[in-house]
Amino acid sequence: TPPAEEVPFRVNHPSFEETEKTPQQEETVKFDIDDEFERINRKARGEQAGEPSFTVIENNPDAAQSNDEGEPKAEHHVELVEGHLIDTATGEELPPYDPHLDLKDYQMPRLDILEDWEKKNVKVTKEELIANKDRIVQTLRNYGIEIVEISASPGPTVTLYEIKPAPGIRISKIKSLEDDIALSLAALGIRIIAPIPGKSAVGIEVPNAKPQIVSMKTMLASDVFRNSSKMELPIALGKTISNEPYVTDLAKMPHLLMAGATGTGKSVGLNAIIASLLFKKHPSELKFVMVDPKKVELSLYSKIERHYLAKMPDESDAIITDVKKVVRTLNSLCIEMDQRYELLKQAQVRKITEYNEKFKKRMLNPENGHRFLPYIVLVIDEFADLIMTAGKEVELPICRLAQLARAVGIHLIIATQRPTTNIITGTIKTNFPARIAFRVTSAIDSRTILDTGGANQLIGRGDMLISLAGSDMVRLQCALIETEEIDRLGSFIAEQRGYPEGFLLPEYLDENEEPNKEFDPRAKDDMFEEAARLVVASQFGSTSLLQRKLQLGYNRAGRIMDQLEAAGIVGPYNGSKAREVVIKDEVTLNEILHSL
Repeated sequence: TPPAEEVPFRVNHPSFEETEKTPQQEETVKFDIDDEFERINRKARGEQAGEPSFTVIENNPDAAQSNDEGEPKAEHHVELVEGHLIDTATGEELPPYDPHLDLKDYQMPRLDILEDWEKKNVKVTKEELIANKDRIVQTLRNYGIEIVEISASPGPTVTLYEIKPAPGIRISKIKSLEDDIALSLAALGIRIIAPIPGKSAVGIEVPNAKPQIVSMKTMLASDVFRNSSKMELPIALGKTISNEPYVTDLAKMPHLLMAGATGTGKSVGLNAIIASLLFKKHPSELKFVMVDPKKVELSLYSKIERHYLAKMPDESDAIITDVKKVVRTLNSLCIEMDQRYELLKQAQVRKITEYNEKFKKRMLNPENGHRFLPYIVLVIDEFADLIMTAGKEVELPICRLAQLARAVGIHLIIATQRPTTNIITGTIKTNFPARIAFRVTSAIDSRTILDTGGANQLIGRGDMLISLAGSDMVRLQCALIETEEIDRLGSFIAEQRGYPEGFLLPEYLDENEEPNKEFDPRAKDDMFEEAARLVVASQFGSTSLLQRKLQLGYNRAGRIMDQLEAAGIVGPYNGSKAREVVIKDEVTLNEILHSL
């Protein structure tokens, strides 16, 4: 038999010199390499210009009605006239409310905090690409499969070879040769995509001999991330097979489920997501609720508590490690969600962006309970441990948050190393359309997390598949951010002026931890009588009312509310709703106060 015809090819790459094509090469299979390894890292942005400062004018009837000279103060009202905010007392135009002014001197982190790990990368050689191409072509010919065209797109970890088979070749026949191609290439993680979505070609993913590192610094300096102003919560995950930065919006997901075996890169992926948000969002716009049963993965972020973390009012540590505290925090988040929906209902809007836009235009009165709503991201590092110890107590509030919380700016990121059906139940999968799979041990685990195989064919060390709702699955190399970089990032934020304390979540009273119902006159607070008259006069029993009107801290206001309940003035705790006020008139209240 005559010798097999040699398959020539052409390389489109800046580091490879073009060679003259022979007539034989022009007639045979075309082989292209689409690569962007020479991407230049852009420098970090300079410091942003400071926001103009202004004074918020309050219309508070309880405030003093005279100025320093004893003259009556003019009442201030804000009206929207032809799109401009006008103070009716002075006739001056007011600027929109700016949440950044709470921490107006805050500087966003600089990129020089991060390391450029890509300097040590070794590029894919032309010889390696040629050798793999020849083996793939020869293996397919051995089984009678002729190809018309083949091209290659080298990525950080794997190279995608796109093959156009000759007419009449069945796709299933190529798919069945997955193990044979892996044998001929002597490589792990061979994955065949038959066909490639949107293309008339079959894809064969082959791992590179020397995988490259994707640096978090390169991702954050890319044009895609820097120009992501239209995204509410942009996250930079890694690079695709075509070496393009992959940036997506967490707010559009709206919740993310991550899974993978131990040591495959889940914690690094979580850190990459958190770092992306810290580099992009101001502390007034974003808060994290972090749950870390392993106690060591997320502890590095404890130093940014006064800037970015949310916690229960009676907790000293913002990073939650105790399972009982996790249940209380999740139920507290459900109360926060209900309160936010009530605010949206009063403002007659449908989502958090419309509400905050209205608040910035001063169309919502803070005296009526309205406030600027930051995004809240719940991060759970080891979900399997929570399910094993708490079960339904954890699953029910998480499912409720996943079903309802997206419109009010609460988003969930859950990671687990056990993607089994008793951990990732059908209810949870239904409400988490966005999923990331690192390498798993079996095809069953891959189907549990992705509803399809493929995650068991990854090669580990940050190699991952991401599946978003309504889009095709994408293979990425996760960006690397080391512990030292996270520590420097946290220190940079912590050294700046922050809020007096972390963002406080609503109170949640556990059914198993009822307060003492007996009233103790010796423990009566000095503000008890004033608080009782305020609650009866307003017929609204809530701790937040006492905090706002009497200028009390949360703990003291909570103790006074418990004393009011023990005295029979207000009813028991009623979840997200205010307590019922039992006493309806001041005469009855005076009798009770006299008897105490």
